[in-house]
Amino acid sequence: MQASLRDKMEVINSIFANRHCSFFLAVLLLLASTMSLAIAEIHHHDFVVQATKVKRLCKTHNSITVNGMFPGPTLEAKNGDTLVVKVVNKARYNVTIHWHGIRQMRTGWADGPEFVTQCPIRPGGSYTYRFTIEGQEGTLWWHAHSSWLRATVYGALIIHPREGSSYPFAKPKRETPILLGEWWDANPIDVVRQSTRTGAAPNISDAYTINGQPGDLYNCSSEDTAIVPIDSGESNLLRVINAALNQPLFFTVANHKFTVVGADASYLKPFTTSVIMLGPGQTTDVLISGDQLPGRYYMAARAYQSAQNAPFDNTTTTAILEYKSALCPAQCTTKPSMPQLPAYNDTATVTAFSGSLRSPRKVEVPTDIDENLFFAFGLGLNNCPKNFRARRCQGPNGTRFTASMNNVSFVFPSDVALLQAYHHKIPGIYTTDFPASPPVKFDYTGNVSRSLYQPVPGTKLYRLSYGSRVQVVLQGTSIVTPENHPIHLHGYDFYIIAEGFGNFNPETHKSKFNLDDPPMRNTVAVPANGWAVIRFVADNPGVWLMHCHLDVHITWGLAMAFLVDNGIGELQSVEPPPADLPIC
Repeated sequence: MQASLRDKMEVINSIFANRHCSFFLAVLLLLASTMSLAIAEIHHHDFVVQATKVKRLCKTHNSITVNGMFPGPTLEAKNGDTLVVKVVNKARYNVTIHWHGIRQMRTGWADGPEFVTQCPIRPGGSYTYRFTIEGQEGTLWWHAHSSWLRATVYGALIIHPREGSSYPFAKPKRETPILLGEWWDANPIDVVRQSTRTGAAPNISDAYTINGQPGDLYNCSSEDTAIVPIDSGESNLLRVINAALNQPLFFTVANHKFTVVGADASYLKPFTTSVIMLGPGQTTDVLISGDQLPGRYYMAARAYQSAQNAPFDNTTTTAILEYKSALCPAQCTTKPSMPQLPAYNDTATVTAFSGSLRSPRKVEVPTDIDENLFFAFGLGLNNCPKNFRARRCQGPNGTRFTASMNNVSFVFPSDVALLQAYHHKIPGIYTTDFPASPPVKFDYTGNVSRSLYQPVPGTKLYRLSYGSRVQVVLQGTSIVTPENHPIHLHGYDFYIIAEGFGNFNPETHKSKFNLDDPPMRNTVAVPANGWAVIRFVADNPGVWLMHCHLDVHITWGLAMAFLVDNGIGELQSVEPPPADLPIC
C-alpha cells in the first residue's frame, strides 16, 4: 500500500533525529517520497444526478441517470491516485453514491450507503466524495446506494497499475468494460415501493442488459445492441461487472474461451473457462483472444436461479463480439453465432467456477483469530400485524417478507447516519449487541420450524477492536427458500478460505480451509443451502455495512454493520467529517 506524505515525513524526521544516519540518506528518501507523490494524480469529476428520457423495449421512461448517461460514466485512475467527485442531485429522490470495493482507508465518510456513513443528498443538494485508491488494481464500480436507484445509476471504476508497473499478464490490445444490468419496463422506485406496501416480493425485471442495451432477442432493441470489437490475433481484457439489482448471472461468448485473471480488483491465478458466474456486486476480469474465424459472435448473459419455485426473469441479453476484419456488411447480414449457456439452476457449474479462484501466489491469511463469528442469514416471513389490512400482507399465506442475519432484521436509521452517531457520540441510534452467533441453533439448511421465520427488527452493530483478526462463517438458511446470496462487506477486502453445502461443521470442515492462496474479494457468493468462511484484519476504523447485494433482500433487512474502533493516533483513526457532509 502507498504510504501517506505524513508517514514519510515522520520517517525522515526520525532519520534527522538520529545522529548516526547520514544527511545524504535523508535527502534520498525525501526525493523518492516527492517523486512517488508526483506520480499519483488527483482526478476531479462532476456527477449530475438527473431524470433522463431512456427508451428501452419500445417504451420511453424518465430514468434517473448520472450526466444523462445510461450506464453512467466510466471512471479511470491508477493505484495510488485520488478521486474527487462532486455529486449534484437534480433528481426528485434522495441519493447517495457508493464506490463499490474501494477500501476507503479512514475515509468512511466517502463510502456512500444511505444512513450508514452519510445522510442522503437531498434534491437540490450536493456532496463531494474524496478518497484515495490504496493498493488496489483491477475492476470495481460505483452505484447509487439509496432505495433502488442503482437500477440505472451505476458505472465502471477501473484502476490501472501505478506508473512504471504493469499487469501480471501480457498487456492486452484492448480493454472493454462489460456492465451487466437489469431493466424494468417501469419506474424501479415504484416497483420497490409497491413491494413494501404489500409485503409481497417485488415484480421481476423485464430484461437484462449489456452496457445498457438488452440486445437482439428483445423487442425494439436490435438496432442498439452493444458491439465489442476484436481482431484476429488480438487479446481483449473484458472487465465484467454484474450491476443487476437482484439476479446472479452467467456470462459467456460463442466459440471463445475466457482466461480469468482477476476479480473484485484483486489478481487471480489465471485459468481457462467457457463461462463465468457473477453475483450482483461482483466483478471478473477475463482475457479473450481473437482466435476464431473473423465474424460476429454473441456474448450473452442470463440468470443463475438458485431459489426454488421463485419467479425470475428468464430472458437472455446479448451483445456482439465483432472482428474488425469481418467482411461487413456482407458477412454481417447473417445472425451471429449463439453460445450455449448453462441451465438456469446449474449449481454444479457455479461451484466449479468459484472453486477455481485462487490468488496468484501464497498470501498472508490472518491466523490466531481474535473474533470467531458465525452469521446465519436468509429470508423470513412476518405474521400480518393486527392493524394491517389483507392487501398489506400479500406474502405467502397472508404474511410479509422479511430477512435477517442472526435473527436480527436490520433497520436503517432515518434521522442520523450511523458513522455520524459514532463520531459525535449521539446516543439512541444504534446498539453494539449484534450477536456473534445465532441466538438459537438449528438445522440451518434442513426443514426449519415456522417458529424461526420471524426475526427481531433492530439497528445492532458488532464492535471490533482495531487490528483484530476476524473470521466470519456465513451460513445460509433454507427459511422460505435456500438461495445463492452475494454478501458484500464495505470498507474491506477479505479472503474466502472455504465454501461448502449444508451446515458448516467446525470440526470436519477445517480440513477444507485454504490458508495458502485463497482468493481475495469484497463480495462472496455464498452457495445456496451452504456456507462460506471469510477472514480479514480490522485495520480500517469506521462503520462498515455487510449486506446481501440482492437489493430486494437488503430492503427486507438482510444486513448488519461492523463498528471498528479507532486505533492509536491519527493514522489509525477515522478522518474528521467533511464540511459539506449532507445533514439529515
